[in-house]
Amino acid sequence: MPRLVILFLTALVAWGCRDKPPPPAPAASAHHQTAPPAEGAICEHGVLQAICTKCNPRLIPVFQAKGDFCAEHGFPESVCPIHHPERGGKPVHAVTAETAPRDGLRVKFAREDTARVAGIKWERVMERKDSAAVVAPARLTYDATRLAQVNARSPGVVRTLKVDVGSKVKKGETLIVIDSPAVGADRARLSAAKTRVETAEQNLDRQQKLVAEGISASQTLLAAQQELSAAKAEYSALSASLSILGAGGGGLGGYALTAPIDGVVTERKATIGKLVETESVLLEIVDTRVMWADVEVPEIDLSRLSTGQAVTLQFQGVGDEERAGTIAYVAPAVDPHTSTARVRVPLDNADGRLRANMFGQAKITAGEARSLLRAPRSAVQRAGTTSFVFVRLRDVEFEVRRVKLGAGDAETVEITSGLRPGEDVVTTGSFLLKTETSKESIGAGCCAND
Repeated sequence: MPRLVILFLTALVAWGCRDKPPPPAPAASAHHQTAPPAEGAICEHGVLQAICTKCNPRLIPVFQAKGDFCAEHGFPESVCPIHHPERGGKPVHAVTAETAPRDGLRVKFAREDTARVAGIKWERVMERKDSAAVVAPARLTYDATRLAQVNARSPGVVRTLKVDVGSKVKKGETLIVIDSPAVGADRARLSAAKTRVETAEQNLDRQQKLVAEGISASQTLLAAQQELSAAKAEYSALSASLSILGAGGGGLGGYALTAPIDGVVTERKATIGKLVETESVLLEIVDTRVMWADVEVPEIDLSRLSTGQAVTLQFQGVGDEERAGTIAYVAPAVDPHTSTARVRVPLDNADGRLRANMFGQAKITAGEARSLLRAPRSAVQRAGTTSFVFVRLRDVEFEVRRVKLGAGDAETVEITSGLRPGEDVVTTGSFLLKTETSKESIGAGCCAND
């Protein structure tokens, strides 16, 4: 026999001695009827909103019946914020993974109308056919292999700016001309190094003739050879350093920055007369003929995906038009915050209608359709890493079921184990039942401890 938790959730003693029905509980304010409280939410009275008797006056007889009510302050005595401020409006012992209710634990009401009085509601879990396709949100980004950032190659001042945001450029086209004192000094040293090489070559030729005629010693010839080697090394180093700058920009210290790829200028941080350093990004150029669609696929669906699978995408900015592509990359890691992994799909954008940061939906063909159970998210309670629901056995009896979750959305979540089709799970009031399954959640009487 499964263990039962009997909740005296109605004032049996008080009501059983009366001939007339008890007076109705005061109605909750409109403010507290707008939406069910979030799990663990603390209300304006400093108490868990799900069990606050000021936010939910209908719960007063429920807590009175089980001897957990502070008449002095009008709160459940186990969480009374005046007598027990250290509890923060929560039960003494929160439910954790270690103390989570086990499968089969039952909560039984003492009266037939208790569920109605406590405002407990439930919904039926039905089996549904899931399509063979994986549907997930997608966002457009630039193709990182077709994006270039242009920065200064030597500190200097911007003298000429030939493009702006939106300009279409070709590879090798001059974009910016910069005057740099360091470049001017290097070019002067390069000229001197060239002269030094020419002089050393002439001196070596002369020494070779003198040695051949027996006029000069071989040591002098060796010194001339060493001088030529040193001169050539200096010239090569300076020449290589200046070659990185590319084309000259006129004047001794001027150099030009050219476009490394074909594309469109999407960002400009350079202005004429601005002093720039080598780490300064002056322009960003993007080739938008190909874009990337990054699709966030739920962890549960990743086993159904692989590179090369066909994908159909729709984006809000282009209406009902569909774009086709194939999976080029599936991320090797799952985001711990969203339980999704990134799947990348390159898309042709020759018409230029796709733009970075557009949002849409991807549909990935992924095998045969499957059957699954979906339950409202409000029915699922958590204790650490353990998820569970309350299944209605009768209107006065509910059973704890530990469940495993799959993919979901804002309203529902897939239940991969723990439930059967056609069972009813508690939605509204589920958190109240959760607090009652903890033995320590029933207080010892705060007013009596004064």
